[in-house]
Amino acid sequence: MGLFRNDPQTVRLESQDVELKASKAPWSLWADGFGKLGIRAIQIIVVVIVAAGVIIANQQLTVVTIPLVIALILACAFAPVMGWMRGHGIPSLLATILTLLAIVLILGGIGWLIVWAVRNQWDDLYAQAQDGFSDLVAWVQTLPFFDAVADQLDEFGSTVTDFLTSSQFGSGALAGVGALANFVTGFVLMVVVLFFFLKDGPQLWEFLLRPFRGENYRRAQRIGAKTVTVLGSYVRGTATVAAVDAIGILIGLLILQVPLAVPLAVLVFLLAFIPIVGATLAGTLAALVALVANGPLSALLVVGVVVLVNQLEGNFLQPVLMGRSMKLHAFVILIALTVGTVLGGIVGAVLAVPITAAVWGAISVWDGDGVPARWARPKKPVAS
Repeated sequence: MGLFRNDPQTVRLESQDVELKASKAPWSLWADGFGKLGIRAIQIIVVVIVAAGVIIANQQLTVVTIPLVIALILACAFAPVMGWMRGHGIPSLLATILTLLAIVLILGGIGWLIVWAVRNQWDDLYAQAQDGFSDLVAWVQTLPFFDAVADQLDEFGSTVTDFLTSSQFGSGALAGVGALANFVTGFVLMVVVLFFFLKDGPQLWEFLLRPFRGENYRRAQRIGAKTVTVLGSYVRGTATVAAVDAIGILIGLLILQVPLAVPLAVLVFLLAFIPIVGATLAGTLAALVALVANGPLSALLVVGVVVLVNQLEGNFLQPVLMGRSMKLHAFVILIALTVGTVLGGIVGAVLAVPITAAVWGAISVWDGDGVPARWARPKKPVAS
């Protein structure tokens, strides 16, 4: 045994083994539970830093990013129209021009309807809503044990009134000129980008997929097709639901003889693009106007009409028009709305839900058609 132990080759192998173990000694600190936790923590920190950088960059480039996202959503919404015209032999350029003109006319018509409905009656609408809020405060003050709430409402109303009559509001109005210029710039950019998305959308997507091979290429194709389906279904379904909501509430307001019915219906249509929160805001505003114009009973009836229309929307229209492509839990929608509002204001609130739905759609086809990513698959049946 001693001869083998003193063999030069054996000694050399033992020394190499010792050196190898010594070189691996520092990495052994990362092999236990705390080491893996540290690695995960570092990875999370890197991801958060990258995400924060992307968010900051988007906030600085909203004039570019927001028109780009809106153009993408509109292109997905009108993709079936483009496919139908191309399938019937219409040249791609002509089909693009016709579709783009239709989009501009639709958006322009909606804008004209809003201006026409609100321009001459906005002062009355604002005054009616303010009077309704004052009546609500006066009613709360008559209730027992609500003195603190009434004081807070009075303080809130005074703060809003002081701001509207202050010089800060005037400076904000002057700053609105710059916002209008940004809006015009963004709208022109959106139209230009939308033209190329409609005309060369499939070619642009194939260009982006050039680095992918094999299964990664097929996965990217599934994600692209699912994104177009989800975003298109969202826009078409939401616009239809918003129109039905506006018409239903308009009929109810006309029957109850609530003034300013048309402006209120227009606001219902616009706010319907903000899920959950938009319907609540529209119903509250309509109820306040009915309260000051026709009394508490009319306001309660308006609330009943709003609730009825919302139930019709949630239980019938959305499942039929949107299917399961937009099947997001209410909790997820609220979180997405909150994050979108904080990061992008009203536009962020409108875009947050379709973007979230598109991300979930990509996850749902990650490993195949109808096969979600492994970590997103249900592990056991969920009790109803």
